[in-house]
Amino acid sequence: MFRTVLVANRGEIACRVIRTLKSMGIRAVAVYSDADANARHVGEADAAVRLGPAPAAESYLNIEAIIRACRASGAEAVHPGYGFLSENSTFARALQEAGIVFIGPGPEALAVMGDKIRSKNHVASHGVPVVPGIARPGMNDDELEVAARRVGYPLLIKPSAGGGGKGMHIVERHEDLMDELAAARRVASGAFGDDTLFLERLVRSPRHIEVQVLADNHGNVIHLGERECSLQRRHQKVIEEAPSPLVEAAQDPAALRDRLGEAACNAARSVHYSGAGTVEFLVSDEHPDEFFFMEMNTRLQVEHPVTEMVTGVDLVEWQVRIAAGERLTLAQADVELSGHAAEARVYAEVPRRSFIPSAGTVLFLDEPDSHAGGPADTRIRVDSGVKQGQGVSSDYDPMVAKVIAWGADRTAALSALDEALGRYTLLGVDTNVEYLRLLVNDDDVRSGHLDTGLIERKLPGLGFRELGDSEVAAAALYALSMEGPADAERGRGPWHHRDGWRLGAPAPRRVAIATPDGGIKDLRVSRTDQAGEFQITVDGGPAHLASLKPGLPGPGNSGYMALEFDGGTITFAVAVPAVQLGSSDAGLGSAAPAPSQLWLGNAGWAVSLGLPSREERLRRKLAAIGRVEGAADPQVRSPMPGTVVSIGVGNGDVVDAGEVLVSVEAMKMEHRLVAPIAGTVHIAVRTGDLVKADQVVATIHTAPANPVPANPAQTDSGDPSGVVLSTTIPETGGAVAALQD
Repeated sequence: MFRTVLVANRGEIACRVIRTLKSMGIRAVAVYSDADANARHVGEADAAVRLGPAPAAESYLNIEAIIRACRASGAEAVHPGYGFLSENSTFARALQEAGIVFIGPGPEALAVMGDKIRSKNHVASHGVPVVPGIARPGMNDDELEVAARRVGYPLLIKPSAGGGGKGMHIVERHEDLMDELAAARRVASGAFGDDTLFLERLVRSPRHIEVQVLADNHGNVIHLGERECSLQRRHQKVIEEAPSPLVEAAQDPAALRDRLGEAACNAARSVHYSGAGTVEFLVSDEHPDEFFFMEMNTRLQVEHPVTEMVTGVDLVEWQVRIAAGERLTLAQADVELSGHAAEARVYAEVPRRSFIPSAGTVLFLDEPDSHAGGPADTRIRVDSGVKQGQGVSSDYDPMVAKVIAWGADRTAALSALDEALGRYTLLGVDTNVEYLRLLVNDDDVRSGHLDTGLIERKLPGLGFRELGDSEVAAAALYALSMEGPADAERGRGPWHHRDGWRLGAPAPRRVAIATPDGGIKDLRVSRTDQAGEFQITVDGGPAHLASLKPGLPGPGNSGYMALEFDGGTITFAVAVPAVQLGSSDAGLGSAAPAPSQLWLGNAGWAVSLGLPSREERLRRKLAAIGRVEGAADPQVRSPMPGTVVSIGVGNGDVVDAGEVLVSVEAMKMEHRLVAPIAGTVHIAVRTGDLVKADQVVATIHTAPANPVPANPAQTDSGDPSGVVLSTTIPETGGAVAALQD
């Protein structure tokens, strides 16, 4: 057995692998980029080696740097996790040449299965059913266009290299094919260094079912049952479970499972596979007996924990043992599935804004496995990659954790998952936890009526929680509590006050809360005759009675607090970034340290609220002047930090609403920014530029309905045709109001 293993990855999978290595008594070595110097996996390893700067090409994808780290740390083997170099045959071969063991299959298996065209043709020759399509290496766009007519529409463009759904595009009409091919090539080239594409017939209402296999170096191959991965968004899995409800609902579940398992094992045998791998199938929802090979992932899958929870098998441990030359001690007859498990992926993203990636610092983290709670007949597991105080960067994939639940049956597992997500609290970075809870509780999901398009259909009606008076009241009371009763305690929140925390002056106070939609909530807070109770109005609305009681404190200005509001009680998690000196302009009292931002969380829901200065309040109000309510903003902004990878129009072009202007790549995904209105476009960036979140990348100029002459006092008739009034505010740097009479 190995003495030292280097984990060539980051985030939750690095932490997951390190955990098993330590349980086996193996010294674990982490690697990190400059962006991850303070990351959780670095602290949990026995040793850590710096690879290089933040870009993955200069760190986690740098083969020479990883081999140097192995030599410096004395690592005899490398566990690649998933993503990055985990399916790179060049990396496996380089390790082999350096005398270092790659914990995974051999280079030839990686090469065959890592190429979707080659793998599809290969397994078809071994009796594994495949989806109809065209899969020939080296086809250019013109050849693909001709082939597309033969395949038929709708069809699916897929990159030959890589995985994770990146670069996959659905094409409904022949007219859209060339644009989609160009976009798919860009993503494939940037993500995998290979822009080879192929086409498949799109299977309507498909189920995505995959089979976990284990194979040793002595000819033994077994499968550990299937996983259902049909709940996807943009080809990225969101919730996975084992076993599949489709298989369980089949006329003969055991027979269908055996057929799927045998096909997966045949695919593995065809390349003399070694280690843990996953064979993915498309299965017809209407005809479950029909299934087609999609690809083989020659690595550990993100969703492997659900298989571990229903089989009791530690897949990472078996990866290590197989790589060390051990035989499988499990026979196919030994594999039993017990109960049901479901996993939800927690991403740093903003579901309400088309799931754009989010970045920032984790100000407060409370994960459900740290609680005793939950039904006695269920189990909860959290595989996390972040810690409090750690930054979440836009340089890498946005997944920060996985929440996994096991129950005696599917209903119990999904209920336990929902309950655990309700106790998952991360403040400081936007996440998709609320969205996951809504999805888990959807009627079709609960009944097992799944397909890969369900999320897109359901998203508009999921019913996200809206910001209400109770939330802004909690923010206002907490902000006032930050003033504190004594200079030494100012800015420390309610948990640290010796007198039990009482707001000071009895006079009514005005507090402004900035909302995520760019608006301002004006609150008036005054004391009542009851100790600790306040009367609060929001935007001149009805009066509410509220009081705030501190609960369990966290590090810094974070912790839990209970808001009593109009007779009910709501528990909020709260966190505040580093406090900056404020003034009475902030609405929080003179000479008191006033934060500029505050995060609240409750039952999986979270929001970032601003505590604006007078200047910020003015800026927000001016931004709304001159635009008809509901009108589109002519400025196109990047929703996240990233890199401009393409510009689809020229400066000064006339564009239509919805036309793609700029594509920005962030967190391994390409985001297309479109024109909100028709008009003449001004592009403010160039290809290759790094952009910040909310940076203006383009502006659409529209001509007035009745054009005004250059000199309104002079017209062809000699009569004035109109007067243009505009107001320019130095702070905003432009006209904020325009009236034409």
